[in-house]
Amino acid sequence: MTAHHQSFHIAVVGGGLVGKSAALALAQAGLRVALIAQPAAPRPADARFDARIYALSASSQALFERLRIWQALDHDRLEPVYDMRVYGDALAELHFSAFQAAVPQLAWIVESSLIEHALDAALRFQPNAAWFDTRAQGLDVRADAATLALASGQVLEADLIVGADGAHSWVRAQMGVNVMRRDYRQTGVVANFKAEKPHGETAYQWFRDGEVIALLPLPEGHVSLVWSARTEHARELIALDHAKLEAEVEAATRSRLGALECVGAAHGFPLALQRIDRLIAPRIALVGDAAHLIHPLAGQGMNLGLRDVASLVDVLTAKEAFRDLGDVVLLRRYERSRREDIGALTLATDGLERLFAVPGMLARTVRNAGMALVGAQPLVKRWLVSAALG
Repeated sequence: MTAHHQSFHIAVVGGGLVGKSAALALAQAGLRVALIAQPAAPRPADARFDARIYALSASSQALFERLRIWQALDHDRLEPVYDMRVYGDALAELHFSAFQAAVPQLAWIVESSLIEHALDAALRFQPNAAWFDTRAQGLDVRADAATLALASGQVLEADLIVGADGAHSWVRAQMGVNVMRRDYRQTGVVANFKAEKPHGETAYQWFRDGEVIALLPLPEGHVSLVWSARTEHARELIALDHAKLEAEVEAATRSRLGALECVGAAHGFPLALQRIDRLIAPRIALVGDAAHLIHPLAGQGMNLGLRDVASLVDVLTAKEAFRDLGDVVLLRRYERSRREDIGALTLATDGLERLFAVPGMLARTVRNAGMALVGAQPLVKRWLVSAALG
């Protein structure tokens, strides 16, 4: 073995919250881990909050507590969600309450960079983790190991390759899996605002004309906008100056939080549904957006990916002593453990998107009647909250 040829138990390809969480969790479990990813970009000096905000569920909080990341976060920059109000086409409304569901909070609103920088710091001090700030460009899977060639010229050997490299995953492409993709022809427009009225730790969501508008609470009276808009409309929103964007959002949200002052630029990201026929192959497992892509209307995509990580770590650390980390029998346990969660959330988010995209008065009447029915069923609402918490 040369100086440029190194051996690991696991190589994680891809950074972001999911890949770095996987690398840290596996390293903390005593496995030698290679992470092929870039460090988090520095926070822009003029940005009050990140453009990318996540609503983290109880399952995600539990994973970060297990990794000792949650305890290291600046809690002044976290915002709990105690209530959620969802509005239909007309006057229909659903109200979800942490108090009624007997949970501490429905979610935590967290900036992406806050967690990613904490993960970076933990990985730098993790003796079982080696960081390669480059990209993978060659994969050879053999019976005894997988060999990963890096753009830097280094060659890594690992028992298992974990693909956490996003919706256009290079690792997944090497597996040759069937990818079923549905373009929603929508773009998620994100921007942050200072609200005139207090948000009361409440998340708001409006379904309007086939589009979904959400305002998520941030510290110090700020809110984060996530507007799933038709792509042409999204381009128009992103091109608006601050004053016109403020007016558009105030109108779309019926001035629920009063006047809004834009703090930072608006950004957009394309929305699509993506499913694959298998999560694993010999010596390969996929997690996060590499494994599934769902509509953000429920804010559950990141939570789903982090539950992939928790399940994979549990399966690998519970393996029999005689079994190899890349054994397909072992990896199938991970795949089976994720099937129901991924399938149910994919069906729910895609179904809701299709339902609210149907035009016409009849469809609107059915939607509002359905919301009213759910709102009148406390047990159903508690089940929905439980599912969202993971």
